[in-house]
Amino acid sequence: MRQIINRMMLVSQIKTAAEAALKELYPEADIQISQITVNQTKPEFTGDYTVVLFPFVKSLRQKPDVLGNQLGTYLVEKSGLFSGYDIVSGFLNLTVKDNYWTTFLAGSYNDTAFGEKNATGKKVMIEYSSPNTNKPLHFGHLRNIFLGYAVSNILKATGNNVIKANLINDRGIHICKSMIAWMRYANGATPETTGEKGDHLVGDYYVKFNDVYKAEMAELVATGMEVAAAEKEAPIMKEAQDLLRKWEAGDPEVRQLWEMMNGWVYEGFKKSYKRLGVDFDKMYYESDTYLLGKAIVEKGLEKGVLFKKDDGSVWIDLTADGLDQKLLLRGDGTSVYMTQDLGTAVLKYNDFLLDQSVYVIADEQNYHMQVLKLILQKLGEPCGDGIYHLSYGMVELPTGRMKSREGTVVDADDMMDEMLRLSQEQTEQAGKTEGFTEEELKTLYDTIGMGALKFYLLRVDPKKKMIFDPKESIDLHGFTATFVQYAHARICSILRKEGLAVLPELSTETVFSDTLTPAEKSLILALEQYPMILENATEEFNPSLLCNYSFQLAQIFNSFFEVHSVSKAESEEKKQLRLMIIIMTGQILRHAMNLCGIRLPEKM
Repeated sequence: MRQIINRMMLVSQIKTAAEAALKELYPEADIQISQITVNQTKPEFTGDYTVVLFPFVKSLRQKPDVLGNQLGTYLVEKSGLFSGYDIVSGFLNLTVKDNYWTTFLAGSYNDTAFGEKNATGKKVMIEYSSPNTNKPLHFGHLRNIFLGYAVSNILKATGNNVIKANLINDRGIHICKSMIAWMRYANGATPETTGEKGDHLVGDYYVKFNDVYKAEMAELVATGMEVAAAEKEAPIMKEAQDLLRKWEAGDPEVRQLWEMMNGWVYEGFKKSYKRLGVDFDKMYYESDTYLLGKAIVEKGLEKGVLFKKDDGSVWIDLTADGLDQKLLLRGDGTSVYMTQDLGTAVLKYNDFLLDQSVYVIADEQNYHMQVLKLILQKLGEPCGDGIYHLSYGMVELPTGRMKSREGTVVDADDMMDEMLRLSQEQTEQAGKTEGFTEEELKTLYDTIGMGALKFYLLRVDPKKKMIFDPKESIDLHGFTATFVQYAHARICSILRKEGLAVLPELSTETVFSDTLTPAEKSLILALEQYPMILENATEEFNPSLLCNYSFQLAQIFNSFFEVHSVSKAESEEKKQLRLMIIIMTGQILRHAMNLCGIRLPEKM
């Protein structure tokens, strides 16, 4: 693997130059580079990058215009980076010399790893998906899956040793609910006898359980029983709880049924994950980790960190930390979610000696994750400090929230089918199918449909809740993957017309004498910023930064394409310059979207 050069980006160069200038102009002052803010100049003003002057006005006892003129003059005359400057209301707008941009372009346009970093040696596990084996993956899982996969790719690209993990919730009362309903009502039905995907079949019986449970509770309430009592006394619930006790006791028949039904679900998951284009390096199963969790609880009792109540249940008191008491083990000895989460956290750390363990879990579990980390720290487990909760907002459809136990959930498989249908419908209506074979069209529909789904769910900051609109997600003229994909297809079309491969052998030593046009410079400037965007996405665990950047880059390319021709460029030099620009634009779009799990077609 070739070395990746961590070149100092222009913003860093400007900060360094400004710090040196201020220290020379004002040797008595204590100037720190951390005080210097550099932003891209707003489009309505002249310049490329802006230095904010206000932080130094008071300490240097200078008016903004005076300070700006002194700093601007110094930088233009001595830094070698700038051709001019302008001062606007306390902001120093600097214009970067054209030869910086063209030198950057010539040296970077064919760098397929542009923006990536050398290995840091840091081990990071990203745990995502984490489905239950009582139902298929549903639409609500998709933001989690796409977010975890994209963050894994982003962290890996910036030098981290990343392990993609999936914790399968394969035991517990919710699994027993599907099992009891199948035992009562399935008459031996299997995926083979019904022709139904295994995870969907098991999910049907989870819904069946809840339908029966509601009916049985209603009957008990009708006889005069309180609702709270009816919830406990409903026969099907008592059967499920008894099944859980038998499972934990290792009952052979119960375990055999559990293994058979889980096997159906795993086959279903495998097909869905392949279609989603995601994978995992390590699989964990709660059936393996809950016993370790129990052992950790026992150690906590011995240390006096935990305590037992009269019913035999084990708790931790977190009231001194502003929280409450938390149950870790039921009185009958069965585990709760926290028990197995403790075991899993320790097991993951011991397996890989992780520097950081990232949990991609919805914001509904913010409190749970806060408590998990605190308990591990109090127990003195080394994995505690490295836990990071990548909390994200829930996704709803325009029709509202989904609830799997009520059968109102939208399956992930069904959503993928719908996106494929919309992609085909849009492509055919636009008359864009000419020149494609049947197999190529099938691939194109999948590329557009899945790209639309992933981009729409990733384009919003993870912390924010969102509504997913399938039709809006695939709009060719909207803030969509389709828009980015079309810009990339345009680039590939230009290169084909020029008779060039995507990476032609162009000279990296070329010196361009012509002045850059505004459109050329705008696009090169955007390209130069990609490593900074990628770094920010890494620090914030936020793929939406890549989606937003890619969309804006596609917009800037389209503006460039409207005013400039490659084939009819004013000179051979201009033609080579523009080829370099569009080649690098295409590569960065592919790189950014690939990190998000999104494919870009070469024609559409």
